[in-house]
Amino acid sequence: MRTLILTISMVLGAASSAVQAHAVITHSSLDAGPVAPGQATDVHLFFNSDIEPLLSIVYLVSAGDRKQVLELRHGERPGELIVALPPLGPGEYALQYKVFAADGHITEDVLKFTVPGGERR
Repeated sequence: MRTLILTISMVLGAASSAVQAHAVITHSSLDAGPVAPGQATDVHLFFNSDIEPLLSIVYLVSAGDRKQVLELRHGERPGELIVALPPLGPGEYALQYKVFAADGHITEDVLKFTVPGGERR
């Protein structure tokens, strides 16, 4: 009987771990180098789960906590989301995202990045 209870507990524990899975960024094109100033560019976000772009949102957050909704689309690979950045000046920025994964879970997080520029005086 004790073995049966232990086995059931292990199965339920494993099932609950699988149910609580969320989409996590494994890497992004921001890891490869900085965003060039003054040029529109695509940022590729790679998740460990497929993402539904129509049910997801990404904001560009800039100085003063100003937010701008960005265009999203599927990439060529499963779990790849492409975010269209407008031309940006030098400074500190963030991508604040709320994505809907194919497994039905919602994930929210912030990805910070810098656009390099000339010396400030």
